[in-house]
Amino acid sequence: MSFDQFKFDMRLVSGIRSAGYEVPTPVQLRAIPVVLQGRDVMGLAQTGTGKTAAFVLPVLQRLLNAGAEKRGPARVLVLSPTRELALQTHEAFIELGRQTGIRSAAVYGGAGIGRQAKEVKKVTVVNATPGRLLDLHERGEIDLSQVDTLILDEADRMLDMGFMDEVEKILGILPASRQNLMFSATMPDEISRLSQNILRDPEVVRVAVTVSADGVSHYSCPVPLHLKQSFLKVLLKEIEFERVLVFVRTKRWARRLAQRLIKGGLAAADLHGDLSQSKRNRTLSGFKFGDFKVLVATDLAARGIDCSNISHVINYDMPDNVEIFIHRTGRTGRAETKGIAYTFVADEDRTRLTEIEESLGYGLELFYLDKFNYSAPKPDFSVSEDTKGCKKISTQSKKK
Repeated sequence: MSFDQFKFDMRLVSGIRSAGYEVPTPVQLRAIPVVLQGRDVMGLAQTGTGKTAAFVLPVLQRLLNAGAEKRGPARVLVLSPTRELALQTHEAFIELGRQTGIRSAAVYGGAGIGRQAKEVKKVTVVNATPGRLLDLHERGEIDLSQVDTLILDEADRMLDMGFMDEVEKILGILPASRQNLMFSATMPDEISRLSQNILRDPEVVRVAVTVSADGVSHYSCPVPLHLKQSFLKVLLKEIEFERVLVFVRTKRWARRLAQRLIKGGLAAADLHGDLSQSKRNRTLSGFKFGDFKVLVATDLAARGIDCSNISHVINYDMPDNVEIFIHRTGRTGRAETKGIAYTFVADEDRTRLTEIEESLGYGLELFYLDKFNYSAPKPDFSVSEDTKGCKKISTQSKKK
């Protein structure tokens, strides 16, 4: 299989070659022909599967086929949940479409709106975060009346970050007649409802998740729920690491666990959807360049991490399914380096671990710390906190 089968314009073929693409990925093989036909698409694919090129290439081809103006007005709108993703998509349009002359812009919060207002008037492709796009529209700085292709990228993450109201407003502004492409790693109920509202007879492109065990050693760590925090602290002192990415289930617990690691003398930080863009950028930069070596993150927030020297991934909270497990553990063992992934398993998690192992087709190797007291009792406090960051009130009552 090669990109030749799609019969792209030679100007796009030049972009494909300069980008170093040789063989289409599964999502590209399935999505590109459907997008070229003008049909709507519901793509279920993780980051790293090649989904960006799966829509960038056919969208550029359709613009060339239609003889679209190369300097505006906007014909293609890509909505992304974060500045990083908007910029990545913008750069993909630039790289793959360099020889086409079709212009692209990225607009997002945290940057000067004046310069962005000038740029969007001169481009055919707009890559935007929802809030900044609405700001530009309300100021009368962007014309969306000619948009005939809408791409919603990482829709589930937009939901997690609270952008659904903004997305609904944008949908009400756009022309009703358009091609719609929607990509999401997961399909929660709200995303399913949204897809039913905006997609017309879509082709569902679901990419099967596969595990590459090369470079990553997997371990399961049986540990009682009330001892997970203590176990983590001991584990981080016992192992030699370059960067550690710790996954937790909630934003609240990401903050609290990072704070407790810092109090324990570790250089740590938290990453989650409640952070401002500037704080998120500083955190990502600090982790990448070694200002701190432990990052506690939620699943959706961690998607924007671009760091090749993560030596360890720790599933502090058990992932809900095998897709999330693969996404998390795939953050280590990159670029031909070795990585290690630990998954904490409380008694309450054993059924889910079994389901994940069955999906993987192999069991995780057991791992125990020699210098850890697994039988330590629960703290005898009237108020304690569980791993979800919620207060747990003792059922024991005191006589007055």
